[in-house]
Amino acid sequence: MALPILPTSLVGSYAQPNWLIDKSRLGQSLPPRVVLNDLWQVEPEYLEEAQNDATLIALDDQHRAGVDIVTDGEMRRESYSNRFANALSGIDLDKPGEAIDRTGKSVPVPRVTGKIQRIGAVEVPFVEFLRAHTSKPIKLTLPGPFTMAQQAQNDYYPDDGSLAMAYADAINQELKALFAAGIDIVQLDEPYVQARPEAANEYAVEAINRALEGATGTTVLHVCFGYGKHVADKPDGYAFLDELDASAADEISIECAQPKLKMDLLQGLPSKRVHVGVIDLRDITIETPEIVAERIRAALKYLPPERLVVAPDCGMKYLTRAVAFGKLSAMVAGRNLVVG
Repeated sequence: MALPILPTSLVGSYAQPNWLIDKSRLGQSLPPRVVLNDLWQVEPEYLEEAQNDATLIALDDQHRAGVDIVTDGEMRRESYSNRFANALSGIDLDKPGEAIDRTGKSVPVPRVTGKIQRIGAVEVPFVEFLRAHTSKPIKLTLPGPFTMAQQAQNDYYPDDGSLAMAYADAINQELKALFAAGIDIVQLDEPYVQARPEAANEYAVEAINRALEGATGTTVLHVCFGYGKHVADKPDGYAFLDELDASAADEISIECAQPKLKMDLLQGLPSKRVHVGVIDLRDITIETPEIVAERIRAALKYLPPERLVVAPDCGMKYLTRAVAFGKLSAMVAGRNLVVG
């Protein structure tokens, strides 16, 4: 998988079209943990075709912007986690549970009433579609086992650590199938390791490593403070970051732009390639290439170029397409200023 110096990549999601999903409702709260089929604007019999079309739009925008590593934009998802989390056995889909989210609110979540198992492919069927429409390296994302355990009501397993390991086994099966189907990169999204570092210290890395066991391609671990739309004030340092250098992930993806991260923290990941967030997703003003270049150069003081991937802070799900495309284009242009 040949990549240029300082390759550019989406974190995962791109702006979904308004004709596909009700973005006004979607943006009113944090990403849903349970299935919310009524968010889709398209009738069920036409939904997969509409999601295919939206995927092509996301790919086209990435191609036109010049992004090096592309994704499907997560066009088939209501949120980064609920699609996979609710496709497993052991979940009572008719009677959700409740859990406290990162903002301290009680929200509906999957209720675990039996053994968590992967009962079928979730993202694998769409790898062929993605590959057929791009020659670039392709990445798909899955929710991480620690975050999934934190976003569930556990009515079956003896403790949350055991639940996380069960989720890890299910993720691992999907991950291996994704690589067998031809995906280049699989990313696990683990925002909750930062939000709940005490629990993360107990079992997060062990669960992540189980989920990534036997990977035959590149693996990435994304950690963040939450979507910029929903979180205004972010700390300038991570509560759980250095610990991730011991994980099996090849690369770590972090947000740096909106929180104005202390860039010397990058030294805490000496064995990893790092996806450095250089696009602020709360500010809908499109960055200039010069601002992006300045952020990249700040990271290069602590990382050699061969260990740096240029990315947005997080998913671009809540942006309008015009703003998302403008920010992607500025990201690539800023990288080009740095490499000359």
